[in-house]
Amino acid sequence: MTLVTRWWWIRHAPVRSGGRIYGNDDPPADCADLESFRYLARAMPERPLWVVSNLQRTHQTAAAIRDHLPNGAAEAPDQLVEPTIAEQSFGDWQGLTNEELNRQRDGAWHRFWLAPAHEVPPGGESFIDVMARVSGTIDRLLADHGGRDIVVVAHGGSIRAAIAHALGLSPEKALGFVIGNCSLTRLDHISGASGSHPGADQDSWRVNGINHLPDESE
Repeated sequence: MTLVTRWWWIRHAPVRSGGRIYGNDDPPADCADLESFRYLARAMPERPLWVVSNLQRTHQTAAAIRDHLPNGAAEAPDQLVEPTIAEQSFGDWQGLTNEELNRQRDGAWHRFWLAPAHEVPPGGESFIDVMARVSGTIDRLLADHGGRDIVVVAHGGSIRAAIAHALGLSPEKALGFVIGNCSLTRLDHISGASGSHPGADQDSWRVNGINHLPDESE
């Protein structure tokens, strides 16, 4: 028997940080762009499991999406709070501007992220650490809720980690993905290989789309 678990990963709405690094700090989201939430609401499956991190910007984004569902505001969602899908902690770098961080690191920089995947900011964690905790959460939710639609309102770092987990990518390769605010990334986990050829993987992932934004809808 084949069991399909459909994952709907959404990055939270923008944060107005004044250009400062916020990582796993807890500033609010700017939920003024209602069209983004209308688009996401149209894309949502019926009666999914909702998952948010412990940071308020994911709760606010999830609520804004549900406000545009048919009867969404009236229906109590099936929702889990998972601190393990929070954004990477940048420790002592949080609160700095990119220019200030650049000076602290003597000009060392990363093309796509604040630092290489293996680097641990002072008082923080590496992107490799983020991948480990997000992968463990995905495996646990698959074991507990396999076969459901799972909508996860998360963060740029945790969504990159989810893509890497699905595709078996190295941490540095995962950092190459662009994940925009209010973007939708769709990943399906398929367990069981009924009718497949000998030697096929029993569990596999199918990618339906990465970083799909409201202005790309048809």
